[in-house]
Amino acid sequence: MGYFISFEGPEGSGKSTVIKEVYDYLTQEGYDVIMTREPGGIRIAEEIRNLILNPDHQEMDDRTEALLYAASRRQHVVEKIQPALKANKIVLCDRFIDSSLAYQGYGRDIGIDEVYQINTFAIENCMPNLTLFFDVHPEIGMERIGQRGFKDRLEQAGDTFHERVYEAYHQLWQENPQRIQRIDAEVSLEEVIASSIKKIKEYI
Repeated sequence: MGYFISFEGPEGSGKSTVIKEVYDYLTQEGYDVIMTREPGGIRIAEEIRNLILNPDHQEMDDRTEALLYAASRRQHVVEKIQPALKANKIVLCDRFIDSSLAYQGYGRDIGIDEVYQINTFAIENCMPNLTLFFDVHPEIGMERIGQRGFKDRLEQAGDTFHERVYEAYHQLWQENPQRIQRIDAEVSLEEVIASSIKKIKEYI
């Protein structure tokens, strides 16, 4: 089996930029790597992503949102992640189950245990071997998002929501120290990339 590595963090943490740099580095080093994202990664999941993140869908119920993430994740696992792992590839995934626990379980106040249950049904024990948590305070992260201009439906959720998401990530990190490794995402991009590569190479 290969290695499954997820990249997690609140909005504006830079993980989506870092994952591309890590992918390029590992590929150049000769590793067999794929890069994917959630929600998304394959056709059906990308269509679900468009439903969830569309700013026009403000009426979406919080539990509907959580179930859509789990459905997207299920298809992603069976169609892309598991086959890659069985082929001994390294899978780099921009978000996975921890995002649902932080955003829907705690941010939406549905309950971390409740969201964990629907996701364990979806993934059938396909958990990341290693998770990098890109730690950035919501004020800094949302300032970065603001510079980009466009905000999706979750990015528009408000300061209280994003503070709760940030708190949830810290709780998950503290409860899962063997799997989740913290990366200081408030330093320079070059330092974040270097720290991420170091953590991954130490693991694999």
